[in-house]
Amino acid sequence: MSELDWQKSSFSGDQANCVEVRAGDGLVELRESDDGDVVLHTTPAAFAGLLRAVKADRLDHHA
Repeated sequence: MSELDWQKSSFSGDQANCVEVRAGDGLVELRESDDGDVVLHTTPAAFAGLLRAVKADRLDHHA
């Protein structure tokens, strides 16, 4: 995977601080755009579960 593979959500617009994602080699990688040296690795299934939870608004909102 190369630096060119990183994508950010179109929801982020022109904002510099966002989460970026790329997939390949059986992994999904996530990083924060302002700290690109720290990369989280996960499986496609786990990432899909995270997306489902976000879309269903099931995550803690720091109540």
